[in-house]
Amino acid sequence: MGRAVAEAAVRAGLDLVPYTLCGATEVAANKAVEVAGKQLELVGPDTRDNLIEEVKQQYPNLVMVDYTLPDVIHDMANLYIKHKTPFVMGTTGGDRAKLAADVKAADLYAVIAPQMGKQVVAFQAMMEMMADTFPGAFSGYTLKVTESHQSSKKDTSGTAKAIVNSFQGLGLDFDVSQIELVRDREQQLGRMRVPEDALLGHAFHTYQLLSPDGSVSFEFQHNVCGRTIYAEGTVDAALFLARQVQQGASQKLYNMVDVLKAGAMR
Repeated sequence: MGRAVAEAAVRAGLDLVPYTLCGATEVAANKAVEVAGKQLELVGPDTRDNLIEEVKQQYPNLVMVDYTLPDVIHDMANLYIKHKTPFVMGTTGGDRAKLAADVKAADLYAVIAPQMGKQVVAFQAMMEMMADTFPGAFSGYTLKVTESHQSSKKDTSGTAKAIVNSFQGLGLDFDVSQIELVRDREQQLGRMRVPEDALLGHAFHTYQLLSPDGSVSFEFQHNVCGRTIYAEGTVDAALFLARQVQQGASQKLYNMVDVLKAGAMR
């Protein structure tokens, strides 16, 4: 995702800072990576504090973008808080309530969302509105949720969790622990019909509802191949956040629905 966002930023004409944060293991293995013809230096935990302060002087409108791992999500947020650096975080996992509380307490500008794909976010917002407007509309129905992502994604999709929350508001008795995660290659190819060239980057979600007597069924589905939809949404979020910072907006913490409502789409 980091590479995809960097490439999208270059396409959008943004000034890509020539550094990328990573773990010590990655630093030991490589000295740089190339993105859209630009060399990016890998920066490990031992040197990133000093570097961030230097970069802030050189790039006064700096916005950090975070796509790391669920188990370091709070460490990364604390890093941005420590350096008072506005950031966009698309990383899923962690304690989301704590994450939001920490950022609010720091009075730091940020866009935090488990889903950065603009159209998927619009679908998610539509489901939330449906739950608010028609509470209990699907009471008695049963729900089956299946989500397939690349095998490197270990946690449950944040988008699937959010959609399930909306279905709960619509009257369905279903817990996020019941979401089926498909990470097996053969099941992805055969059962989920994921194209082979998308196995390393995809998001196929299916939400199936069945009435108590089995006579009525509904199915919601969104299938995404590749990472472009998320990368472009992330760049839009970064541009939106930069404008909020420049305008001195009173609200500091945002999600992708805020970005959509502002019409902040390229």
